Amino acid sequence: MHTENVTTPFGRRPVTLALVRRQQAVCEIPTAKSADKWKVFRDASAAMEPLGLQSSSLSVLDALLSFFPERELRGDAQLVVFPSNMQLSLRAHSMPGSTLRRHLGALVDAGLIIRKDSANGKRFARKGAEGDVESAFGFDLSPLLARAEELALLAQQVIAMRAEFRKAKEKLTICRRDTRKLLTAAIEEGVDGDWQAVEDVYVGLVGGFKRTPTLADVTEALKNMEMLKEDILNRLETNKKARNISTNDAQNGRHIQNSNPESTIVLEPRSEEARAEKPSKTANPSERLKALPLSVVLRACPQISDYGPGGVIGNWRDLMSAAVVIRSMLGVSPSAYQEACEIMGPENAAVAMACIFERANLINSAGGYLRDLTRRTEQSEFSLGPMIMALLKANAGGQLKTG
Repeated sequence: MHTENVTTPFGRRPVTLALVRRQQAVCEIPTAKSADKWKVFRDASAAMEPLGLQSSSLSVLDALLSFFPERELRGDAQLVVFPSNMQLSLRAHSMPGSTLRRHLGALVDAGLIIRKDSANGKRFARKGAEGDVESAFGFDLSPLLARAEELALLAQQVIAMRAEFRKAKEKLTICRRDTRKLLTAAIEEGVDGDWQAVEDVYVGLVGGFKRTPTLADVTEALKNMEMLKEDILNRLETNKKARNISTNDAQNGRHIQNSNPESTIVLEPRSEEARAEKPSKTANPSERLKALPLSVVLRACPQISDYGPGGVIGNWRDLMSAAVVIRSMLGVSPSAYQEACEIMGPENAAVAMACIFERANLINSAGGYLRDLTRRTEQSEFSLGPMIMALLKANAGGQLKTG
């Protein structure tokens, strides 16, 4: 093992106390200590991020290790390699000289190698009479041997953290999907409650996701999404219990009314004139609205696509989700949109919202306009077809292909 005194870098490169401590540390490596150089390299590669290295820096380290003839790094061996810049560049996949120097500096700063410079800065080895290397000047690999256990532990921590990150991300994806579908089902099926407030919380959580999140970011997002999912389930459970109580009360009321055998109350159907005066909601006016192809709707109303999941609308469920988002943007009240879903049907209500959004600059009150369309639909005075055709003609290139 070499025991030379601490040396300073050649030229204008300054010396730091950290560099001095590293040189002192390698002088204390036990002569019996050894480590597989490629295992140490794999550990350093796994710990690349906490070491502050890039993949190109690891390519340079790989090239340096290839110049050390033995597989084992030993405490009693000469661990300085002295390739020229040209040789090192070739083994580092023809890396340019300026890039090579930058990554060599990164390896030094990370404490994986030490520069051992000669008096003139050249790299070479001086051999004795028997051909053994007595002294060498170049790059000292001793820090890799000295930190072998540390790098192995660091690599294990990184691998464990990656596995934890992957699991947390999978849980977040599933929880987000469950929350979105439960919320959509509650809105589409007309469950009582202020679901727009819940929708706003969901949109806020999703919009807060970072593009490159850390484990802490994913964990926090998962915690918030799980709380929102639990809140939705609690609301649905409460609504279910309230509905069951209401149903039981209604059944008890009917039982009491019909329990008197002497009762003379007779329920007669309304006359045809009375039924004609006000159409019944049970007739389901949405059945009278013709279903439009989704592709035609998207060509007539292209702006709504930006508000679908991931900025894309691929099916009717995506369109209905986007409609809920733009409903809030346009200031349409939850009750107005809920009534439209009940009268028109959820798909047609979403189409109506897309049409309103497309011409929002020409409509003073989107909520009032939607209520008017809902009223006209209930009275069989409105059809979505002409509105879609008008938008197709108004939009440039909006030609409806036939045949």
